[in-house]
Amino acid sequence: MNFNGTPMQMKSINKKRVLQWIQENSPTSRAEIAAKISISKPTVSLLVDELIGEKWVYEKGIGESSSQGGRRPIHLYFNEKAAYVIGTDIGGTKVKTVISDLGGNIVHSSSFSTCQFLESGLLKQIAKEVHSMLDDCHIPLDQVLGMGAGVPGITQTSNGVVLEAPSLNWVRYPFIAEANKYFSFPVHVDNDVNVAALGEQWLGNAKNKQNVLFMAVGTGVGSGIIINNQLYRGYSNAAGEMGYMVTDKTDMKKDFKPIFHRYGYLESVAGGKSIEKKLTEVIQQDPDHPAFSQAMKGELPGEMAFALAKKGDALAIAVIEEAIEHLAYGIINAASLLNPEVIILGGGVLKSSDYILPKLDRIVNHYLPSSVELKTSRLGDNAGVLGAVSLFLREHESIIKFS
Repeated sequence: MNFNGTPMQMKSINKKRVLQWIQENSPTSRAEIAAKISISKPTVSLLVDELIGEKWVYEKGIGESSSQGGRRPIHLYFNEKAAYVIGTDIGGTKVKTVISDLGGNIVHSSSFSTCQFLESGLLKQIAKEVHSMLDDCHIPLDQVLGMGAGVPGITQTSNGVVLEAPSLNWVRYPFIAEANKYFSFPVHVDNDVNVAALGEQWLGNAKNKQNVLFMAVGTGVGSGIIINNQLYRGYSNAAGEMGYMVTDKTDMKKDFKPIFHRYGYLESVAGGKSIEKKLTEVIQQDPDHPAFSQAMKGELPGEMAFALAKKGDALAIAVIEEAIEHLAYGIINAASLLNPEVIILGGGVLKSSDYILPKLDRIVNHYLPSSVELKTSRLGDNAGVLGAVSLFLREHESIIKFS
């Protein structure tokens, strides 16, 4: 590494490199670190001693004698309990917050209804929950490095302003400025789907992948894009808005009206609300259908569509097949452009992944020039909160810079 900074700057960089190696390769040894990252053994030994003194690293025992008669090296381990990070996933329905150690192990979690505290202040309530959880776990405030947050809207990560989050009624909401009123530690914020993509790359089904597309299919359709191990946010932080893809040109000749105000075409034909609306409409036209009376009382839940389809209900199958086709075309277009190593599917609709995934996979890989791996989210409901922890660890300039 060529670097012309001051000796102190060089030391700091080397210290981060040593710690990152230990974190990713525990158990390891001083000799192995020196060989792998090309820093002299005396320098590595000095930096490791400092990291042990600061409790980022610990060493365990002296190994048995080697075949040559010498002692095996002392093993070094990353101390996942050296500090903690708060992760919060702010959704239109629910806010979930966790305390995580540095290895992504959740030590405490809590959640509350979004609408209940939207007027009085979500951040104020999150702060109450955080302090209560810290007290329960007997974790002092000085052991908390900071907090990452995912929000359902377009977010300027540079200044922490949420430009627009319709489900929260936020327009140009100064998230970080508000957070600073309640938290003494640093806070980082990003779009919720970007954050979930980071979570899957850190601990989920995109682990060790450098090029990832994470798709969240719920009421709406959004995606987080990782290119060469970096989140791609786009010119105005609006990259990944796959819900606005048009997957049927015939509809463009009609007077297209989104299912919700400002929703895009794809989410209006393949999102959860679209499936509910269409299922209700087709069953209302069939008085002999077992769910007719329920449909006449109001919109049927999306879960019912999949339950009926699995039992062979022709109307439900038709509704779901159409949604799957549109979703598949969106995936084909995105994959053709981005060429990801893996596409991770998450969100509420994918709770029926056993029904959807094989059908998606068949259509997508029929059209693509080279096959792509489709997987569901391994982290599930924790993708957002653990992604928020990952966001903090990646963005925060501290001794443990993860990138």
